[in-house]
Amino acid sequence: MDSEGTQDARGTQAGPVPRPAGPPQVPVAPPRPAHAPGMPPPPDGSAFLAWLRTARPETLPGIWRFGHRPRPEEEPERVPGRQLFSGALIAFLVGWLIWSLLWNGYLGGWWLLPLYAMIPDSWAEPHSFASVVVVYAYYVLVAGIIMVGVGRLGRWGEIWRRYGPPAWRRGPARDERPPAPEEDPAAWPALRAAGAADAADRLASDARAGLMRDVDHARIARAWQGVRTGRHSLATFTGAVLKDGAAACPHPSGARDLPVRQARHDLLTGQVRLGTTADDPRNPYAYRGTGLALGTELLGTSLLAVGPAGSGKTGGVVRPVAESLCLQALAGRAAVVVVGAAGAGLGPSDAYDVVVRIGSPDSVYDLDLYGGTTDPDEAAAVLAEALVGDLADPHPGSDSRRSTTVLAQLLGPFRAVHGRFPSVPELRQLLDGAPAPLAALRQGLEAAGQESLLRELDARERQMGHPGDVGGILADRVALLDRPAFAGFFDTSGQSRPFTLKALDHPVRVRVDLPERGHADASRMLARLVLAQFTASVTVREDRSLFACLVLDDATGVITPESVRGIQRLRSANAGVLLTLRTLDDVPRPLRGPLLGATGCRMALSGMTPWDGQDFAEVWGKEWTEARDVTDRQIIAESPAGKAVHALRRAITGKAPTARAVTVRQVERERWSASELAHAVPAGHAVLSLTNVKGEHAPPLLVDLRE
Repeated sequence: MDSEGTQDARGTQAGPVPRPAGPPQVPVAPPRPAHAPGMPPPPDGSAFLAWLRTARPETLPGIWRFGHRPRPEEEPERVPGRQLFSGALIAFLVGWLIWSLLWNGYLGGWWLLPLYAMIPDSWAEPHSFASVVVVYAYYVLVAGIIMVGVGRLGRWGEIWRRYGPPAWRRGPARDERPPAPEEDPAAWPALRAAGAADAADRLASDARAGLMRDVDHARIARAWQGVRTGRHSLATFTGAVLKDGAAACPHPSGARDLPVRQARHDLLTGQVRLGTTADDPRNPYAYRGTGLALGTELLGTSLLAVGPAGSGKTGGVVRPVAESLCLQALAGRAAVVVVGAAGAGLGPSDAYDVVVRIGSPDSVYDLDLYGGTTDPDEAAAVLAEALVGDLADPHPGSDSRRSTTVLAQLLGPFRAVHGRFPSVPELRQLLDGAPAPLAALRQGLEAAGQESLLRELDARERQMGHPGDVGGILADRVALLDRPAFAGFFDTSGQSRPFTLKALDHPVRVRVDLPERGHADASRMLARLVLAQFTASVTVREDRSLFACLVLDDATGVITPESVRGIQRLRSANAGVLLTLRTLDDVPRPLRGPLLGATGCRMALSGMTPWDGQDFAEVWGKEWTEARDVTDRQIIAESPAGKAVHALRRAITGKAPTARAVTVRQVERERWSASELAHAVPAGHAVLSLTNVKGEHAPPLLVDLRE
């Protein structure tokens, strides 16, 4: 029987016999945890510091500056790989041949004269170690000179750079050493130079601890800019930073980031990446393969994007730009108003401070029909543009002055009597010429002794009977807003919370949802109203350091002569608009040229029609290019030997011997033709031209919006 086990009655082998236990072992205590149970580890600020220290060189307009490596303006001459290797092989064979001729004495012994002149006679003894070393060193020197010469001739260095280890590296090696304190942006050298070293130390500590985000850095930098310009005191800024650290100088909403981000943003430069510039011969070499981004310096000239449904206008352009402007609003740099259809995917409601859902009973905010102004003439001008701006003569010199006069003749007396502007039902009754409201208005003016306003009302009553009176048209347009779905909106009694675009003096984020489903005409009219109020408000701001932008997801029916003139005035007011259209046919023909001229950035997305492409081709103009004409001329042999060679060549190649003639000439052609814009732009791509507020511009670029 085995000593290590026992056998039971059934003959099965039992387990091993337990041995006597040794001395009891003392239990070892587990190591003490670094943090309390259930708590996450402390954050690490290395990712933020790496982002902050990444180079952002000054580049051409539209290039994504984060980590960009500048490229030369012109494309260097690139030898084909097959020609490069064949030339390198031939150069090597030539060098080998030269060395063989020298070594075997076919070229004489002149190349050994320097050796004989340098070594002493005592070293020339047979089997001298010194002479052997010197002679073979001289051989290596001569061979090296030949190698260098044929290597430069055969471009061995280019083969090494193109196909050797330098080409295997995925990117440039990063310098992991931290920069000097006076050059480190994470150390806030500007604050230290101004005497706020304590605040700089607090901010640098929060950055290293992972408590600072890109929005925090941009917001505090904006507050420091206010200190430098004199809007805030240094003591107030320093006290806020020492108290709250990275959370100092907060946005009025208290938010420090958006709930979700879909695009890549760089708040240090204020850019949002839209895609990658295609590696296409039609793009300038300096732009090929680089990231393409938009910033406030480009949006300040306004952007027009045209493309059919599904081409990527909302997801690839509107949503990233709106997201970027909301982030900059949290940093105190911008104010943004985003207008689109309900459910258009313009970002979650939590990403905005004010969400106006027109026609929805759940909307917390209302829209001020008169833009928050107390001047009847100003309110009449904005409202007339919204109501009948699309009915005005589309030629650039026209306007809606008659409609403005009609509305002013009613808004002024009504405000003088009631202290407010009329609501939608009251305005409709006045425009329709209802006797009771006009009589009550007359009595109120007579009681107040408003003789000048009585004359305005008398003039309005006289014009009501004329055939060409525009009051009926205005009443019909106001009737589109006098619907049960809008019964709780556009209130002027002070019982609601109306939003006015006068608030663009502050870094506010606003989204306006239009009721396009079932109320398409009313939605277009409200979009014109928001655009008219925006252009009227931002141009009269006292503080224009805050960038203001209106993002209009669908500008169908919005482009009018007055709106085009308003867009032209935005650049000097540090403001801009982003407009999208499915087709330029939604814009009257006389206004297409002025609209394309008023916007500095123009985008043509894939799938557009040749008619739309023709307008873009005209505004982008032409350029001088090099055209090469190649002519093949057949060679006629005269001698019998030449004829035999030609016959043999024709039998081998199947073609007659020819001589090629190349003619190079300068021609002027369109940068992008209408046919190319309609048929040569791949899906998910767009052709985009850019102009910044300084006047620098980029030619039309083919951009992949999916990368």
